[in-house]
Amino acid sequence: MANISILHARQILDSRGNPTVEVECTLDDGSFGRAAVPSGASTGTHEAMELRDGDKKNYLGKSVQKAVANVNGVIFKRLKGESVTDQRTIDQVLIDLDGTLNKGRLGANAILGVSMAVARARAGSEERPLWQSLAQQFEVERIGLLPVPQMNVVNGGKHADSGLSFQECMIVPIGFDRFSDALRAGVETFHTLKTLLKDAGHITAVGDEGGFAPRVKDSREAFGWLLAAIEKAGYMGKIKIAIDAAASEFCKDGKYAVDDRMFSASELIDYYAELTDGYSIISIEDSHSEEDWDGFVGMNKKLGGRLQLVGDDLLVTNTERIKKGITQKAGNAVLIKLNQIGTVSETVDAVKLAQKSGWKTIISHRSGETEDTFIAHLAVGLNAGQIKTGAPSRTDRICKYNQLLRIEEQLGKKAKYESPF
Repeated sequence: MANISILHARQILDSRGNPTVEVECTLDDGSFGRAAVPSGASTGTHEAMELRDGDKKNYLGKSVQKAVANVNGVIFKRLKGESVTDQRTIDQVLIDLDGTLNKGRLGANAILGVSMAVARARAGSEERPLWQSLAQQFEVERIGLLPVPQMNVVNGGKHADSGLSFQECMIVPIGFDRFSDALRAGVETFHTLKTLLKDAGHITAVGDEGGFAPRVKDSREAFGWLLAAIEKAGYMGKIKIAIDAAASEFCKDGKYAVDDRMFSASELIDYYAELTDGYSIISIEDSHSEEDWDGFVGMNKKLGGRLQLVGDDLLVTNTERIKKGITQKAGNAVLIKLNQIGTVSETVDAVKLAQKSGWKTIISHRSGETEDTFIAHLAVGLNAGQIKTGAPSRTDRICKYNQLLRIEEQLGKKAKYESPF
């Protein structure tokens, strides 16, 4: 297997116009890999730490030149000449070189950029698609499962100024046999929703993740628009609704402010139950604050038998926190974000731990994205089963869907599309 010849990082812009890190890896056989690192808006306290410069005169403090310098300096010096045979070995070198629990010295954005670029370069050296290389590298046997998308078509919370407490209201096309058909149904529903909102006098500009941000009086109104669009598009029963509540963002002093009401943790569970009964909801993410373990446990006890209950800010793609979630029965699914933990192999470990324990897995983008399509390959290569990558709008979201269409075509008759619900 080839060795690392060149590592080069640069500062580029993400979909919000904020700086991020891009890394290029060239091997001594001429193979090449490039990767760009995403960034979140609502971030969990326990996530790996991205390194930003803090100079208010340079991109208002958001520049990442220190992380770039770390790649081009100390990281390249250590990895030059290293074999890319084993991703885990490369990632462990990066972890040890940083020496902190949260990757805060070199920056998780620097480390992840290198980890992803190396994985891409290795796939090039193997003359395999990235998804296939990842499956082989991490010994995934059953291959060919395309992920069910959770498409964020109504943005709220920190992703849009809409008055909606919940951060994401998503449509989930489950009643289909092929990814391409499911995507088409999602796109048609998205455009139908746009027409309905426009006819009702709403502004149809989109938020960070490509979804609409209509001014609504409460979550019920938002879900009503989704159901109306699903019905008019002709997909009732085939498309369901999912929520990312991102409850840490509306929790204060143990109380939750939703729809102009204040709830205790247990009262919020009852409110979720009401919404579930009325609006074809099949999945709720981050139902409670990231520190409210009792809230998550109570939620799972009451609704886990009929809903997918996803931990994101609670678990942050961290195997130790996922183990705690599994032990305490604080949900039944985990959201997987590469930059929450900071290396490819640690991300894979999180997926495998969840899958081994019978939990569902959802590979996810961040609100600050790039044209990088790594997560599409990751979802297929690990048989994750689900993906979150925004609305079918904005190139930073569409590029992931387009890559999944290409992968489905590459797989041919081996391609599968199955509802996890």
